[in-house]
Formats: sequence, structure tokens, C-alpha cells
Amino acid sequence: MSTKLLICDDSNMARKQLARSLPDGWDVDISFAADGVEGIEAIKAGKGDVLLLDLNMPNMDGYQVLETILQQDLPTLTIVVSGDIQPEAHKRVTGLGALDFIKKPVNKEKLTEVLRSYGVFTEEDFIKAPESSPASPDTVASETQPEKEQKAPLKITAVEASKPIITPDLELSAELRDCYQEIANVAMGRAGDLLARLLDVFVELPIPNVNFIEVSELRMALKDVEVNDSTSGICQGFISPGISGEALLILNDSSFRDVADLMNYQYQADKGTELELLMDLANVLIGACLKGISEQLDINFSQGHPVVLGQHRKISELIANTSNKWKKTLAIEISYSIENYPVKCDLLLLFTEKSMKTLNNKLSYMLD
Repeated sequence: MSTKLLICDDSNMARKQLARSLPDGWDVDISFAADGVEGIEAIKAGKGDVLLLDLNMPNMDGYQVLETILQQDLPTLTIVVSGDIQPEAHKRVTGLGALDFIKKPVNKEKLTEVLRSYGVFTEEDFIKAPESSPASPDTVASETQPEKEQKAPLKITAVEASKPIITPDLELSAELRDCYQEIANVAMGRAGDLLARLLDVFVELPIPNVNFIEVSELRMALKDVEVNDSTSGICQGFISPGISGEALLILNDSSFRDVADLMNYQYQADKGTELELLMDLANVLIGACLKGISEQLDINFSQGHPVVLGQHRKISELIANTSNKWKKTLAIEISYSIENYPVKCDLLLLFTEKSMKTLNNKLSYMLD
């Protein structure tokens, strides 16, 4: 009898990657959910004997899904698959009833091992291929076909059509944005984990915002969201064959004292101390985020020296200093916050428009 498996993740790319990472030959009936609300509905409809659950989703996140499963005593076995790899995240989800926690991007062997360890997947769950009759000259060719063609297909409901993600005019299609968002989500989790360990806190991670826009539009958008508080910023360029861009770390000035306390600094309200704090944060977040992207796309970034954009200035003034070098940018925005502290820290990764072709090709190769 087929196992009813539900993959709940807001990323189409992540859902497909998870489906491809399931044990070979597993007799499984797969359904998909794009957020926690859809996930709960699918479980109640009997589509989720086993649930592979993301944490960072709109409408209802993974933590809320786990709480709902507990409160309503829903019949499902949950394994969390997330880019948020903080030790506290692992502790919280297991405390809410998850069997285990697997980091993104998922490793097929690791997923199989976890499924097997909890008895979710056993050797008896394999779909057995029909026995063939003795070979004859006419059947030799078919028996030498690649193994992947001999396997029984997975039974998948809510099938998602595969569309080409590369657009010749470098427009950011919905499919392509989803791919970049998932890449950024995993990289964000790596940086958030490093920051959480450094400060001994729980870092609240958002859904990354990805856009391919005119640089002038970016300046206007940032100006529109400015608050009364001023900001301080660091800029660091990065390059790889066919790819170039700049990373901007922007810290709200009202956050300096809390960050200093968490990092055990003897805080003094002067630009020297604040600059040191800003540099330390930039080293952690920019370096870890770029490393997370490079590992997923199999590229190596060379990073330039960090440059101070300014201290105690408006955010639109900071971005104006670096936005005259190209016309359009692939902008990835990540806003980090720290639980129980009024700390606001924004990371902007800005890729030149010329980088898009290389990045798109890398994504296509990864998804093959």
C-alpha cells in the first residue's frame, strides 16, 4: 500500500528537490502544499501520513503547523526540512513533536537514513519490478537500458509542470524568482546560524525578498520605507567568473547598544566603537551568506575589502553611494532580527544585470 507523503514548502524548487531526493523505488503517493494552511488542509484530507515540513513560509509557518498538529491531534509523522539550522530551531521543532530535522539543501542519503531510522521507510516499501522471462536476442536491448528507466514511477498528485527558467530578455519570471528565493533562503540560514551562535540568541529569519529592478527604483523603494532613525552601513564587493556585485550591510543606529551588549563590547557612543561592531557583523553575515550561495551554485566568490558607506545617515543615502555603477540589479534583501531585542539589520545582495545570464545558467544546471 502506498505511503501518503505530503511535502509542505513555499518554494516550488524546494518541493521538486525533495521529491527527487526520496528513496529510489519507494511506493509513495506524493502531494504538495505551498504553505502551512494548505498543509493542514491536506493532512485533514488524508494526504499526509508522513509530512516533510519547511519552517519559513507565509500565512502559516512551520512552527505554527507543528502547534496545530499537536493541538488538533492530527495523524501525521513530521520531519522538518529547513534552511534555518540554528540549534534553537532544532530544539523547538522536536519539542513540538517533529521526529527529526534535516538541513537544506537536502541530502538524499541523509533523508533515506532518517526515514529508515523511524520506520517510515523500510525495504518492504520498495515497488518490486515484475520478473522478466529468460533473455532472447530481441530482449537484450531493453534489458541494458539505464537503471533509472527500469524503476517504477512515483505516484504524484498536484503535479507541478516544469517550465524553462531562463528568459532571453532577462526578465525575472515567477519560476526564476522562486529559485533565487530558495537559494537566498538557504544562504540566509547559514548566516543566521553563525550569528545566533556568536550572540547566543535566536535569530528570526524572514522570507528573502528578490527583485530584478532599476537601481533608481531600489533607491526610491528604500526611501519610502525609511523611518526616523538613521542607519550605518558597510559595502563589500564580490566577483566570480561572469558574476559581480556588492553586498551592503545596514544596521539601524538604535540597535548598536543591544548588539554591543550581546557581543560583550564595552559600549561607548562614538563612531570608533560602532564601526568596529559594524565590521564584525559584516564579516559574519556577508561572508556566510556569500559562502552559502557559492556552495549551492558551485562557484567561488572573491571578496573585496569592506568599505564604510557612512554612519548615522538615511538608508537611501547609503545606497546612493553605490548605485551609480550599473542600471539594473538583481536585488536580494534579507532583514535579520533578534528575538526579544529591538535589533534591525538588513543585508542587501546586489548583482549586476550582466551577472544574470551566468546565474541563470547555474540554476538551470543545478535543477537538471
